[in-house]
Amino acid sequence: MSGPAAGPRLSDRQRLSWLRLIRTPNVGPASFRELINRFGSAEAALEMLPELMISGGANRIVRIPTIAEAETELEAARRAGARFVGIGEADYPALLKTMDNPPPLLAVKGEGAVFRLPAVAIVGARNASLAGIKMARMLAADLGRDGYAIVSGLARGIDTAAHQGSLSTGTVGVLAGGLDVPYPPENIGLCDEIAERGGAIVSEMPFGWQPRAQDFPRRNRLVAGMALGLVVVEAAQRSGSLISARLANEMGRLVFAVPGSPLDPRAAGCNALLKDGATLVTEAADVLGALAPLAGTRPPRTAPLAEAPDLSAMPPPGENERADVLEALGPTPVGVDEIIRHTGLSAAQIAMVLLELDLAGRLERHAGGNVSLVFERS
Repeated sequence: MSGPAAGPRLSDRQRLSWLRLIRTPNVGPASFRELINRFGSAEAALEMLPELMISGGANRIVRIPTIAEAETELEAARRAGARFVGIGEADYPALLKTMDNPPPLLAVKGEGAVFRLPAVAIVGARNASLAGIKMARMLAADLGRDGYAIVSGLARGIDTAAHQGSLSTGTVGVLAGGLDVPYPPENIGLCDEIAERGGAIVSEMPFGWQPRAQDFPRRNRLVAGMALGLVVVEAAQRSGSLISARLANEMGRLVFAVPGSPLDPRAAGCNALLKDGATLVTEAADVLGALAPLAGTRPPRTAPLAEAPDLSAMPPPGENERADVLEALGPTPVGVDEIIRHTGLSAAQIAMVLLELDLAGRLERHAGGNVSLVFERS
C-alpha cells in the first residue's frame, strides 16, 4: 500500500458546507445529492433549506448547524488524527460509490490506500465459539495475504477476530457511532492499531455520537457496500449478520457462509443462508475462486453526486403537483417510476416534491429507491 492518492479534492470551504448540510436533521444521502444538483453547491442549498421545509409541510424548521459547530467537528477530527473524505475524492472507497445513496462524507482515521485494495467483508456472532473465532482469523489472514482488504464492524467475536487476522495486510473497521466513540470500548486499542498499521477506521456519524440500536443496520450497510463479497462465519437466525447478508445481496455483492453444526444455534443463520443459495466456505480458496473474476474490475468513475435527476432548471413545483404526489403516496413503499406513471409528472418534478417531503421529515426512503410517507400517529 502507498500514500494518499492524487485526485480531485473539496476545498476547505466546500468541506465545511458539506458537513453542515449532511449534519442537518432530515438531510440524508439521497436528499443531499438532490440538493447539490438543484442548487449547485452545499452553500446555496443551506440557504434554501427553510423554504423547502415549509413547502414540504414541515411542522417546524429544523435547526441547521452553524459554521462554528461544523468547524468544531472538523477540529475534533484533526485532534483525533482523522479527516473527512467526500464522495468523488480520491480516498473515498471506490466500491461504496456504487451502492444506493452512499454517504456524501466519511470520517476516516488511517490510510486511504487500503480502500484501493479489493475488499471482502467478514461478519458474524458476537458470542462466537472458539472455532468460529479461529475460522474468522484464518480466513482474514489468508485473504489478506492474497491482496484483499478485510472489512468488518469492530463488534466483539467474529468481527474482532477478522480485524486481528488482517492487521498486517489491511483492514477497515466501520463504526456505528462517532469515530471518537468506538464500540465496544474494549476495542479502542484495536481501532488505534488498525489505523497505525495501514488500515482505516470509518464512520458516517458525527463525532461524539453514541451508537444506538438503529445505527447498527446503517453500519452494516457500509460494511456490505465496501466489499465485493461478504462472508458470514457464525450467526443466529435473527442477527445483525443476516441483515448484513441481506443488504449485500440487495447490492449485488456475493454472499458466503461457513457451515456449522445443526445443534449450535450460532450456526443456524449460516446454514439458512446456504439453503438460500449462499456460497459454502470452508477455506479462503472458496472465496478467492468466486471473487477472482470481480477483483480486477474497477467500479465506474463517477463525478461527485452526478446521478440524481438534473433539477437546476426546474421551476418549483406548484400546489397541484404537490397534491398529486401526496395522493399517490401512502405508508406502503412504492417506486418513483410508479409515481411518475400515475401522476404524469416529470422525473424532475417528482424528485423535487419528494425532496421537499424528505426535508420536512414526512418521507421515508427504502431499498431499491422506493419511498413512502412517514406514518403519523394520531
